[in-house]
Amino acid sequence: MKLGYKLLAEALSPAELVSAAVRAESAGFDFVEISDHYHPWLHSHGHSPFAWSVLGAIAARTDTLELATGVTCPFLRYHPAIVAQAAATVALLSEGRFTLGLGAGERLNEHVVGEGWPSAAVRHRMLEESIEIIRLLWEPGFHSYRGDHLTLDHARVFDLPPTPPPIVVAAGGPGSAGLAARCGDGLFCTEASEELVGSYRTDGGEGPRYAEVPLAWAESDEAALASAHRLMRFGALGWKVQAELPDEDGFEAASRYVRPEDMAPTTGYGPDPQAHLAALQQFAAAGFDHLVLLDSGPDPEGFFSFFERELAPAARELGRAPSGSAR
Repeated sequence: MKLGYKLLAEALSPAELVSAAVRAESAGFDFVEISDHYHPWLHSHGHSPFAWSVLGAIAARTDTLELATGVTCPFLRYHPAIVAQAAATVALLSEGRFTLGLGAGERLNEHVVGEGWPSAAVRHRMLEESIEIIRLLWEPGFHSYRGDHLTLDHARVFDLPPTPPPIVVAAGGPGSAGLAARCGDGLFCTEASEELVGSYRTDGGEGPRYAEVPLAWAESDEAALASAHRLMRFGALGWKVQAELPDEDGFEAASRYVRPEDMAPTTGYGPDPQAHLAALQQFAAAGFDHLVLLDSGPDPEGFFSFFERELAPAARELGRAPSGSAR
């Protein structure tokens, strides 16, 4: 079992994110995964730096820690040519420690360029074309491409790593799980769904399966749930809502009636390691082998100490570690 730490870029400054990644390496995490947003979800978050600059700084400050985006939408706000160049550069700076996580995006971040917000079906097709363009640009030489939605005109990425970074594709349903199997090197999910893993495997997916596991460590259950509510209550709305609202005002209004106790069914919380292990076990049992620990507790250093002392040894026993790196 590979264990990662979620860098919630909407809740930390750029320098805090780099420090958290350095601390995650010293605590024994295998990798970190950073959200790639333009806006935060809630007013209380207060941050949303440029993820690629942060990744470059983390690569320079760490030695063995693997890095991943969780996840980048490679169209609208970006063009896939830019993502291909950025990912290749981070792969070089990290000496092969980078995994590119891609997904179909949220309106919250992608609407800022004024190009509208396509339907889910169109976004999935744009994601496929983006992956085709990215893989094309990771080959030497100049390349052009013309798809139904995206175009590339005589472009070349000059600085390429010896081995292209793996691409892990986010999925929230069987269709996108099939896309991950068909176009990606791995699967990325945010729910403990055996069905998604099954769809991925049925469609031929053989790569690693990443999943974010919501946790909240604190010295009391009440403090843990209060902090999870403050930072993560937008998650209780479900992915269809999360993908469609355009700004923090919308998420503040939509989550107005979410209570701290509503966070309990989907979060491992409090001081008891068994509560956290139970949350992790749900994802391991569903078939995920790369668990990303998303701590929304009030004390990040307390969580790192808790992970080192009580959680990590038992968490690693939830599954047999795959051969190779966290990719």
